[in-house]
Amino acid sequence: METKLFDSELKVMGVLWREGECTAKHIAEELGEEVGWNRNTTYTIIKRCVEKGAVERLEPNFRCRPLIEKEAVQHAETDELVSKLFDGSADKLFASLLGRKKLSAEQIDRLREIVGEWE
Repeated sequence: METKLFDSELKVMGVLWREGECTAKHIAEELGEEVGWNRNTTYTIIKRCVEKGAVERLEPNFRCRPLIEKEAVQHAETDELVSKLFDGSADKLFASLLGRKKLSAEQIDRLREIVGEWE
């Protein structure tokens, strides 16, 4: 993903990734309930997403379709986080995450599986 999305834009994308193609009105209703935005705020942010190439606007009825996949955004955001806060070191991020929360035996086993898949 080359386009940087801000938190507000990620909220719009979250509705689209969860719901699939839907109207701007539906997105506004969802985000009104989730975060308390009014319709104008939501429409402004949708338009920014369209300008950035993250969302396609379709007519009639101002339907919206995501043009970028959630996984692509997750990878880009993770790369940026690792670069910015952990000196480009994924193991430092991993150690930070593990040091903050007591993990269950099941969670630890799952992490071992994931690491094993990368080896």
